[in-house]
Amino acid sequence: MTVPASQRGPVGRLLRVLEIALFTIGGVLAIWWVVVVARAYHYSRMPIPAPESAPSVVGKSPSQIAPLHAVRERGTWLARLEAPSVHLAATILEGSDDKTLARAAGHIEETAAPGEAGNIGIAGHRDTIFRPLRYIHVGDLITLTTSDRLWRYRVTETRIVQAQDVYVLNPTAHSALTLVTCYPFQFIGHAPKRFIVRADLVGESARAARP
Repeated sequence: MTVPASQRGPVGRLLRVLEIALFTIGGVLAIWWVVVVARAYHYSRMPIPAPESAPSVVGKSPSQIAPLHAVRERGTWLARLEAPSVHLAATILEGSDDKTLARAAGHIEETAAPGEAGNIGIAGHRDTIFRPLRYIHVGDLITLTTSDRLWRYRVTETRIVQAQDVYVLNPTAHSALTLVTCYPFQFIGHAPKRFIVRADLVGESARAARP
């Protein structure tokens, strides 16, 4: 049946307006996503500062190394995080506020810092920095590299918890690393749960000093 032009006109114009609006919104979102990904990639490729002199912490256990985060300002470079098995490489900045997490992974305040005994908490967005975590498995290796040392961690468990379950960041008697991101990974909007990766320290070594 043919629709009369008098009925087809307004409907057609409305559909055309909706089409243009959706196209515009899609374009804006695409540009935003490219900017977010590009920014995350830029920070993931930041070079690790070389030590100015021989590290003074050689031979010391993490519990013997002086705390570092007390004098570090939010947004400053902290370390580099890598999980080779899932092709994850990320810069870690101090702080877990929105501005910091838009650029890199963030060290969660009040948790241990690299070089300290205890539980190091690192947060990252599920759709950018920590997107590869969906593929991580128990037994995978994770490394943290600072200007003078490299720490190696082995994944011991992954779990899904509620957003309010902050007990996963509680201090531990041993040196541990806890990665936190939102879950489900494919969720649109504010995800209701958290995906947790827990890893234990299995080794450390000093980086060579700059000549």
